[in-house]
Amino acid sequence: MNRASCCLSVALLAAALVAGVQGPGAKWADVSAPVLGKLKEENRKIDWPGETAGVAVDPAGGDVFMVVPGQGIWKSGDQGKTFARADNGAIGGRCETSYSLQFDPAGGRLACFMLDGKCAMTADGGTTWTAFTGLGRNWDYAAVDWSGDAVKNILGARHETGGEVFLSNDAGKTWNKLFADPEFEKSGGLGIFDEKTLVYTMKGKGIQRSTDAGKTWTQISETQPWGRVVRISKAVAYWLGKEGLLVSKDKGATWTRQGAAVEASIGPYFDPKDEKRLAAAGVKGIFETTDGGETWKPVSALPEKFTLPKAGWFANVAWDPVHGVYYASQMGKATYKLEPGK
Repeated sequence: MNRASCCLSVALLAAALVAGVQGPGAKWADVSAPVLGKLKEENRKIDWPGETAGVAVDPAGGDVFMVVPGQGIWKSGDQGKTFARADNGAIGGRCETSYSLQFDPAGGRLACFMLDGKCAMTADGGTTWTAFTGLGRNWDYAAVDWSGDAVKNILGARHETGGEVFLSNDAGKTWNKLFADPEFEKSGGLGIFDEKTLVYTMKGKGIQRSTDAGKTWTQISETQPWGRVVRISKAVAYWLGKEGLLVSKDKGATWTRQGAAVEASIGPYFDPKDEKRLAAAGVKGIFETTDGGETWKPVSALPEKFTLPKAGWFANVAWDPVHGVYYASQMGKATYKLEPGK
């Protein structure tokens, strides 16, 4: 084979891989159109930026929760075929980041940290809601301590406040400001293990840890993760980083790299029945692992024109491990569903 033929073959192979990243025949399908059409027929105003702005999935059963700006959160129990409003007026605004909607990794409980609207949490899959006290325009994202029977501890990052971070130990009724740093607004991430044990990261700070509810902090690693929120499942903490999954089994005191690097800043998402099966997403699309991150398989590119201008911002991705389905939403765009095996 001459050089020209070789180069052509490599180019064709690369094109085929990009074209086939969603799998044979797999395509993103709009599942929000019926809801948006109904709201239009009823002359219900959808707030800026229009269409939808957030999606999450209950990992235990696969129920889908979709945010419509100014029109609350809508639930589907049939993988996005039909939706009904589920928040009883408790949710408003939109999701600014991929971590605005936080599901308990074990399923059943969902906390919504909204921008320009009401915030609340449900402990029964959307039947009843408990409101969070608002602070100005509210939140970019937050971490929740899901370890107890009742949620009490939340660590949140406020929107456009110069990097303000707040702690609540009473399920969002009151908030204590821990610090403010403009760099945190650009590159920050955080996690919470219990009422006193917290971690955060931002450029130049590595991983900082507190065991006194944020009164004092100690740098315990020079590594800077790029995931905005530490995700904790079965007492093991996972934080997405450039080198791959960072894992802690001692409430953030030490972190070790687990497995291969993955180009992802959203997640990881868990399969409650299989601790080695995880999913994550980023600018290069969605990835899945069945061996705890030792290897990652590309599943799909994000829907067309979806963007992540910085880690975890604007685009939302949700994974239904029960049915093997993915969803994606972004401010001002439709919510889409992907069934990789079909």
